[in-house]
Amino acid sequence: MIMTSKERREKGLLFIADESDWVKMKEARGLTQELNTVDRRDFDKIRSIVNRLFGKSDETTFVNPPFYCDYGSNIEVGKNCFINYNCVILDNAKVKIGDNCLIGPNVAIYTAGHTMHPDARSLGYEYGIDIIIGDNVWIGGNAVLCPGVHIGANVVIGAGSIVTKDVPDWSFAAGNPCRVIRKITEEDKKYYFKRREIDKETASYLSDRRK
Repeated sequence: MIMTSKERREKGLLFIADESDWVKMKEARGLTQELNTVDRRDFDKIRSIVNRLFGKSDETTFVNPPFYCDYGSNIEVGKNCFINYNCVILDNAKVKIGDNCLIGPNVAIYTAGHTMHPDARSLGYEYGIDIIIGDNVWIGGNAVLCPGVHIGANVVIGAGSIVTKDVPDWSFAAGNPCRVIRKITEEDKKYYFKRREIDKETASYLSDRRK
């Protein structure tokens, strides 16, 4: 039996978008248009639209419009996440974002891709490979996540990075191509920007929350 486009997408195979795909994409475009034209002061309305657009989210998820995606239903977002202005998610495949994640402005998350050789590409074939982002991740502005990457928990991705490979837990990674610069350690609790130390009042508050 010949597989449908959706079945091929879900298996990570090459596919050509069919009419049923376009129906889903048109629904997503309608919702993103609604999101991107809503009164930016109406946070409750923004959250309501996002919850209708995404496959998984809740009232603790917030997206700063404008925002763009292909399907929306393939995006799963954990609790207490913030997606900043002008994020683009090409969700041919699943995009799973953990809890307590911060997505900087102009971040691009691409599950979609095309063949290197032009034969299949010129006929309209494409693919989608899942992207997974762990808990407590901060992705800096203008970063690009390429198909198939897995970002571990408690990771920071530097602004402007092009992520083509997996990043392990508790890492600071940056660059083009993105690479691990160093591990994030207990020492990092003392600082908020370079070697600027967190003030005593805030440090005490954070310490109480950890208990």
